[in-house]
Amino acid sequence: MIKEYRQLFIGGRWVDSEHGRVDPVINPATEDPIGLAPVGSRGDTIRAIEAARDAFDNGPWPGLSVAERSRILLRMASAMEKRIDELVTLNIAETGCTRPGAQSFQTGIPISHFRDMAERVLPTFPLQVPLSPSFGAGIGQGVVLREPFGVAALISAYNFPLYLNLMKLGPALAAGCTTVLKPSPTTPLEAFVLGEIAEDAGLPDGVLNIVSGDADASSELTTNPLVDVVSFTGSDTVGRKVFEQAAPTLKKVVLELGGKSANVVCDDADLRRAAQSVVRDTILHAGQGCAFLTRTLVHRSRFDELLRLVEEPLSAITLGDPASADVTMGPLGSASQRERVEELIRTGIDEGATVAFGGRRPAHLDKGYFIEPTLFVDVDNSMTIARREFFGPVMILMPFDDDDEAVQIANDSEYGLAAGVWAHDPIRAHGIGRRLHAGYVTINGGGGGLNPDGPFGGYKQSGLGRERGAAGMDEFLQTKTMIWGVASG
Repeated sequence: MIKEYRQLFIGGRWVDSEHGRVDPVINPATEDPIGLAPVGSRGDTIRAIEAARDAFDNGPWPGLSVAERSRILLRMASAMEKRIDELVTLNIAETGCTRPGAQSFQTGIPISHFRDMAERVLPTFPLQVPLSPSFGAGIGQGVVLREPFGVAALISAYNFPLYLNLMKLGPALAAGCTTVLKPSPTTPLEAFVLGEIAEDAGLPDGVLNIVSGDADASSELTTNPLVDVVSFTGSDTVGRKVFEQAAPTLKKVVLELGGKSANVVCDDADLRRAAQSVVRDTILHAGQGCAFLTRTLVHRSRFDELLRLVEEPLSAITLGDPASADVTMGPLGSASQRERVEELIRTGIDEGATVAFGGRRPAHLDKGYFIEPTLFVDVDNSMTIARREFFGPVMILMPFDDDDEAVQIANDSEYGLAAGVWAHDPIRAHGIGRRLHAGYVTINGGGGGLNPDGPFGGYKQSGLGRERGAAGMDEFLQTKTMIWGVASG
């Protein structure tokens, strides 16, 4: 076993669940248990919510100065940095991500963004803005205050557990909210590490509560009247349920949902660099990323050339246990997720698309939830595989004849999370990017990093609200206007 947790983290203490249930956490590459995690009930979730409510209404956290909150959050960031090797090892085993991905997207980047939230965003965020004087019967003045929303329910997904946990915790805690964090049942261990880190950093009791569990635990978080804001990452199907469940109590809801993001490759693009991005978004964490660019639209005159450039590196991909240094793609997160991907591949074939590469389980691996990186051609944008999210290592290539058609195909989707544009002419690329209905657009690869100030979130069915940076913190703040008279007529 790599990590064992037998208790929930509620009110600053490690406590048994109501029924004492502890389940194994399965390594998706080997199907062997790598840890133990407690399973919370609806009653446990209520206890966590009540602890967060008490900590917000009666505890010190919301009233601490910016400097005091920042110091505690920086201690948390330092504690995570000291345990980075442990977190990387745990992430590889828990999610099946390869070591380079575990070191960067899974752990390094979110920890650096958490530190940035505490070190730069929080101290500079305008929490009090003076109003201009008003004149009427007398003279008045006032301020606009930004105050913490209250109790925040944070529900994260399985694919990037530490990243998603910290993208929610960082801004919620910085804003002064108290929180109940509910990780995915399949990747809960990295969340419970944060409970230990909160203890070490001196986070006040009840400010962070961690409860794992099933759908009942989640529905308590989205319906309980003591919760003020819900931040959810997951599928659009579940996101709609979260929105519906939160509606009777008019909770603030932030939804980071699915995507079927388009990657537009123009006729003047650097095709080798564009091909690298196509391969990366196919194999990175086995395609389990909502913002991955999984619909590649390429100018018809360059289609065959791009296809050749993509097929060669795909054939060199090594599948297997990501704990091995030579493995370049790991498994899907669960058996059920692999079955969903396989069903969609069969649907694509039945609807007339052609598998140009992959599409099967690797014959040499008899354990683990693996599937080959897969490439579809002869795809029409009306096909199911062009409209539904795979959440697996599957890419589709479609041709277009001019920029207008590329934009039309890209925008013909119920999703609008991310998009990419590849063109030598920067003005052309910028113009196409402006026309794409997506919340996050990269031009010629976007510089190769995740800017902590770049708000992340979607248009249409890809969600509501934004994460990262000041925009992410703003989601956890209320606006209050206070006006007083200074002179009367």
